[in-house]
Amino acid sequence: MGFTIGGIREIRAGARRRGRSSECTAVAEFTGLWGWDVVPGARAAAGACSCGRADCPAPGAHPLDFAPQVPAGATLDEVGKAWSEVPGAAVMLPVGQAFDVVEVSEAAGRRALVRLERMGLPLGPVTATPDGRAHFFVAPGAAADLPRLLYRMGWDDSSALDLLGLGPGTYITAPPSDRGGLGPVRWLRPPALDSATAPPAARLLLGTLAYVAHRSRARA
Repeated sequence: MGFTIGGIREIRAGARRRGRSSECTAVAEFTGLWGWDVVPGARAAAGACSCGRADCPAPGAHPLDFAPQVPAGATLDEVGKAWSEVPGAAVMLPVGQAFDVVEVSEAAGRRALVRLERMGLPLGPVTATPDGRAHFFVAPGAAADLPRLLYRMGWDDSSALDLLGLGPGTYITAPPSDRGGLGPVRWLRPPALDSATAPPAARLLLGTLAYVAHRSRARA
């Protein structure tokens, strides 16, 4: 699959010509440019989830059971057809396939991001959620290996860091979608041609993330 700046412009211009939603445009970029699968997700309003379950444990923050996954490689027209079946759905990404996620508080994530960029370390996409969390996209397999990596770096109790690894079986909400009725997810560092398809190994970022997360908790 080829990834070009021209391809990005074509998808965005095509979406504008067709009057498609920002979610539909985002899905087409994710599938057609970055090679990510996308899953339609539920929305929440006034505490109620669009899935229809009165006892939903995660209103507006889970995939829709009845909606099929939109596979990596789907074109703008294919995405438009799929999304027309679930108008208003949130854009969600399955974790553990193209990437895993390292999650920290947004405040710690922002400080770590500045440090990592100054150090010139490779970085993948990073999002911020409306409930104050930052998600760093890293290479698949990181979640399972996170306790061992942290232990080797001298962090015996990873739970005390407020630093989590998200892997297979989990889903994150992607920009520009709303999560849990709290507001939109935002990019702190958007996908780029040199990182979205090959996110960095977690070990390259983990030392800085753990240190900043520890300092943030100590200040709190």
